[in-house]
Amino acid sequence: MEEKAGKEVKQLLGTTVENKQVIFKGYIEGIPKETDMELKIGKTMNLEKVPKGSNGSLVKNLYLSCDPYMRGRMRDFTGSYLPPFTPGEVIEGFGVSKVLDSDNPDFKPGDIISGFTGWEEYSLIYKTEQLRKIQADDMPLSYHVGLLGMPGFTAYAGFYEVCAPKRGDYVFVSAASGAVGQLVGQLAKLHGCYVVGSAGTKQKVDILKDRLGFDGAFNYKEETDLDKALKRHFPEGIDIYFDNVGGSMLDAALLNMRIHGRIAICGMVSQQSLSNPQGIHNLFMLITKRVKMQGFLQSDYLHLFPQFLEDVTSLYKQGKITYLEDMNEGLESGPSAFVGLFSGQNIGKQVIRVAHH
Repeated sequence: MEEKAGKEVKQLLGTTVENKQVIFKGYIEGIPKETDMELKIGKTMNLEKVPKGSNGSLVKNLYLSCDPYMRGRMRDFTGSYLPPFTPGEVIEGFGVSKVLDSDNPDFKPGDIISGFTGWEEYSLIYKTEQLRKIQADDMPLSYHVGLLGMPGFTAYAGFYEVCAPKRGDYVFVSAASGAVGQLVGQLAKLHGCYVVGSAGTKQKVDILKDRLGFDGAFNYKEETDLDKALKRHFPEGIDIYFDNVGGSMLDAALLNMRIHGRIAICGMVSQQSLSNPQGIHNLFMLITKRVKMQGFLQSDYLHLFPQFLEDVTSLYKQGKITYLEDMNEGLESGPSAFVGLFSGQNIGKQVIRVAHH
């Protein structure tokens, strides 16, 4: 296999190829639309050896990750943990790529790596310190932008480090069939917790209960009163709320927290317009129930990443966890796949396959 990969790399180096790209057109307000991005076809790229001393890597992109955090990079705002995209430039995100040439001694032609790359067929990456070599095993490569990548690690670090779970805890997960939520729920079940998730369609609710092993689930779009819905599922209250949506769901959860409950703030996908976010009304409950509410980023816990890979790979291979992936074919499907995240089109982790490896 390695020999075949090396042969393909040698054949590509020194050639000129078409390099399809997804370009970010300009800063936005509100929900992303497909027209905020442009597919550029016909642009060519010379696959030359990487300049000496650049520490760069030339890669062929195989899989790209669609993630809600990317919407934050589409606004003209520099106060976040990642800088905004540059209008007129290629969109950037997590990906799995094959190395064609590298000036970084950690990577050699034929290696499979994961990390930030461009939404294009071929990329020259200079920030190679953030790349990670994927060790060959029988796990699907695309899982390295999902179960074994940033979303999976977000679930792992957020649940174990921020939520501080105890056996028997009552756990609520919003956006529970998404890339992060589906793993949080399964880890909580394995930890001996009672787990309920919310999702936006009957199909997703059925998946949570039938395939992912949640104790209960509900379609938030069918609930006229989220507080009542949570009281129905958690008559004794919630110990841990893993929040992926913010907004009215967070407000309702605050009313249902138990004493010394923990809320991990992972995402706020309900806040469709980041320039005019909705306020939270029930924060007083943090005092009355002595609740700890904490925002976090997976990058704060990178020292745990090797342990995470080992633990989650082992659980998956033992059949103790399952992972749902929504795969779109071709770079041209990227804009619609990304936009679909914000209306719940995806079931599980949204991935774009750019090329077969």
